[in-house]
Amino acid sequence: MMRVLLMALLAPLALSGCALTVSHPRALHAMQGFAPLPEDGRVWVEPGAEDYGRRVSRMLDAAIARVEAAHYLRFAQAPRIHVCGSEACFRRHVFTPRLSAAVIPDNRLILSPNLDGRESWRLENLLVHELAHVHLGQRVGHYHYNIPVWFHEGWAVLTADGGGAEFASDEQAIEAARTGKRISLAARDVPDKRHRAGAFGLDIHVFYRQSMLMVAHLRQMDPAAFRKLALALQDNQDFEIAFWNIYGAGPERILADALSPQSGDNRAAAPAQPEKP
Repeated sequence: MMRVLLMALLAPLALSGCALTVSHPRALHAMQGFAPLPEDGRVWVEPGAEDYGRRVSRMLDAAIARVEAAHYLRFAQAPRIHVCGSEACFRRHVFTPRLSAAVIPDNRLILSPNLDGRESWRLENLLVHELAHVHLGQRVGHYHYNIPVWFHEGWAVLTADGGGAEFASDEQAIEAARTGKRISLAARDVPDKRHRAGAFGLDIHVFYRQSMLMVAHLRQMDPAAFRKLALALQDNQDFEIAFWNIYGAGPERILADALSPQSGDNRAAAPAQPEKP
């Protein structure tokens, strides 16, 4: 009875769940100051950053394959990578401080010069992380609030083998949860309120790591069910309805033990190959 009532209440949300590709005024702003690499038109670079762009190009096919395998679908369209060789370039396009890579409205991936310098060791996995956001954004819109932020980020971090959450360990994330600092799965996002790390009193890196562990728990617990959920979300179905239909309960119940030390190795089992569009 409760499940029927919940679905009845959420049904109107599913009708309005469609997200336009251009979902933010910034998406109308031209990406100026970049030129395509002659050898790879998917990679656009700030003049002078051609060698950095070639590093990205060499990684790109493998990164795309990792994302498509983890999402069970091909990219809807070829992604484009914007490579900044200077901090001024990155700050001109990415307004959030202290990032080394970002996807901005709408589905435009930008890499900072940090990933060609002191953080070069992060480039491959952060490229995969951001491409995961682009892949999902191509189907449902840029960071659509229908999907909780913890799932957005956890899926991207898991796809990237921890990329984006390198500065927090599984043990730190589990210990934070043990002491009561954990993501609340009862929190619901709305267009003007996204529940990010600060909403739960978490450091951003621990937030990303907890998110990854929860998404990993879903995939390890029942790979077939996780695949159904992933495809449903990419079909723009409502998160709550899709989750209940597939798991027969809400995230709060299914993931109750996901951050316990006994939850096992949540990073096991590589995803299957993607379907053709």
